[in-house]
Amino acid sequence: MNRIEHVINGTDFAVYVNGLRIDKQTEGLQLVGVDKRAAAEGALHNVSVYRYSDSFDVHIESHVIAYEETTLVERWVSVLNVGADSVTIGRVDSFRLALPEDSWTLMHYKSEWGAEFEPVRMELANEDVILQTRQGRSSKDMHPWMSLIGSGGDLLTVSPMWSGNWILRCEQIGVSDEGAGIVSDEGCSHFEVSGGLNDWEFAKVLQPGETMEGIHVAIAAGSGGELNSTSIPFARVGRKHWYVSNAFSRSLPAEWNHWWSYEDKTINEDVFRVNAAEAAKLGIEICTLDAGWFGPSEAASEWFEHRGDWEMVNTTRFPSGIRALSDYVHSLGMKFGLWCEIEALGKAANLSQRHPSFPARRDGEQLGYLCFGNPEVQEWAFRTLDELIAGYNCQWIKLDFNLDPQAGCSCTDHGHGAGDGLFEHYKGYYRMLDRVRAKQPEVILENCSSGGLRIDLGMLSHTHTTFLSDPDWPEHSLQVFWGATTMLAAEVCLHWSYSEFLWNYEKQQFHPNSPDLKPYQFDYYTRIAMLRGFGISQKLPQMPEWMRERLAFHIGVYQRTVKPFVRSADLYRLTGQPVRGGLGDCWSAFQYSQQGGEEHLLFVFRLPGAEATRSIRMQGLDAAAAYQLTYLSGDSQEESSVRTGEQLMTEGMLFSGLEIEESALLTINRLTVL
Repeated sequence: MNRIEHVINGTDFAVYVNGLRIDKQTEGLQLVGVDKRAAAEGALHNVSVYRYSDSFDVHIESHVIAYEETTLVERWVSVLNVGADSVTIGRVDSFRLALPEDSWTLMHYKSEWGAEFEPVRMELANEDVILQTRQGRSSKDMHPWMSLIGSGGDLLTVSPMWSGNWILRCEQIGVSDEGAGIVSDEGCSHFEVSGGLNDWEFAKVLQPGETMEGIHVAIAAGSGGELNSTSIPFARVGRKHWYVSNAFSRSLPAEWNHWWSYEDKTINEDVFRVNAAEAAKLGIEICTLDAGWFGPSEAASEWFEHRGDWEMVNTTRFPSGIRALSDYVHSLGMKFGLWCEIEALGKAANLSQRHPSFPARRDGEQLGYLCFGNPEVQEWAFRTLDELIAGYNCQWIKLDFNLDPQAGCSCTDHGHGAGDGLFEHYKGYYRMLDRVRAKQPEVILENCSSGGLRIDLGMLSHTHTTFLSDPDWPEHSLQVFWGATTMLAAEVCLHWSYSEFLWNYEKQQFHPNSPDLKPYQFDYYTRIAMLRGFGISQKLPQMPEWMRERLAFHIGVYQRTVKPFVRSADLYRLTGQPVRGGLGDCWSAFQYSQQGGEEHLLFVFRLPGAEATRSIRMQGLDAAAAYQLTYLSGDSQEESSVRTGEQLMTEGMLFSGLEIEESALLTINRLTVL
């Protein structure tokens, strides 16, 4: 057990009750029992139960699930009021640990629309560092993830499993902290790391007999200063224990979505039909109707203001109705998907008048969304989505959320208190999603929030896939994929290939009919999308014939060869993170390795600004084995060669012939042990 694993196993907690901080060192706190509770195969769930009974009487349960064959643990705290009077919970830290004395580098990600997974690296020095969001969405301002890297390569990765406001603190502490497993010499200082639910504007009143369960936090130890050493356990545990799935989601269907090429301005049933017909020829498996189907039929109407009245269909654009469009897509042998922003509430929505208790309010002012802390809202949302799915025969629902709840609802007649409205909103939203999945077990639920502003392990325990970002120009797309997979497995990530935007966005410069566009560039754009859940948003009928043929080839390769790796293999980042504006690594390589070690898949991309040659060293191979390397180029004679595992891991594979915005995709299959 290395230093970081020891620290994780000695993790403390902290709970603030009626303004009093309670942790393991609090005088009067008694350990009353340690339980082993039922857990899924491959996991051990231990619970330490404490009692504090001085000025109030509470039980505190400290939960830890340890996942076998990994260093990863999942921690949270529950508080039960066993006294005769109400108590107020002001802060709940799911974990608290002290770092070994060392020089630590902190890595985390900033996040805004179109600027998700922006890397930040800083040295922990003489001041506290607080990472958090107060926007009400887990990935607005910052993503819920950080890694601490020691001078000797020790690694600690932490990710709050929550979709609302979270906080992570790196705070200087003094001479000693025996309870957290560390004792320092006199005069030394080091950092304490803690976090969980953000306590900003939060307070939860527990009546006698009531319980509050804090948010879960995933923590893993790594080594060698290598993020792969924690991201691989995160992905393995996610697949086995956290993610929800069904047969359709596991199949990783190739998706066409109308949005960027048509938006709501130019989409209609005729346009959708001709695109669906082309999509079927290409091997696409599902067509999704994004925003634009919904709302009043008047040309000047703003559907955005009517969100909540989901029975409305724009019959000017879709005179035959949505079910007729769905039936047509199904007749072509594909599935049908639909966009909905079920949490949102437009200013003109009649829902507010029909159900005045549904809107979230703070200090009397509507916040633009429905409060899912209200059980009636949960029931309404469940019925609404169920009716959309059944009525329109949907196999995919894209769930968007385009606003910042910040501290959330403060109404006290919704089933929550004045200080825990956002907390109960997400608890209620999770419950509603689980009911939809139980009723419609083969429907994919996609998480989207202004693109990638609510990406977290909590949401991925209730939805099948998450959209990474609205823009998708190549450099940006590689950056967000590199960042997202430090905490998520690739198969729960969805991002489209380079889209032709309807509106003028300077970064989105894909023009399929440009005479300057080379086939190898189109391959590069498409292969980036093949790294994960695959989707496109293009005007398919207007594509040049050569491009349609090439796209069909790539979709076939994705379905036959790439999907099995994305679905189950370990992912190694072999190069540094690309960063928008050419600020990061300008070569990008990703290796998928099946856990048996026999089969591997390598993606290599040369970005603008890259040097002419790069040797890519692979990981996780058998040094004594021979491997056959085969390029998947589509040529009649695929280029192939044989190298040893030792050569591929130490010397690497030299790429010297790629143009700027050219890529390579190859399989690496074990032959023999030499």
